[in-house]
Amino acid sequence: MKDMQAYLEKLRVEAEECELISKLATNQTKKDLFARLAAHHRTLAAEVEKAMGESRPN
Repeated sequence: MKDMQAYLEKLRVEAEECELISKLATNQTKKDLFARLAAHHRTLAAEVEKAMGESRPN
């Protein structure tokens, strides 16, 4: 479970980094790309979190 928690944290950090790059980019194409990457990483993080919740014993 610790490996999944580490992966979840990595996805969240990457999402934040992509969002920051998106905000700082001067090129609209890059802004859009990194905004989509941030959203994708957040989606992946949500799926990992859901899987972790489902695998926990009651």
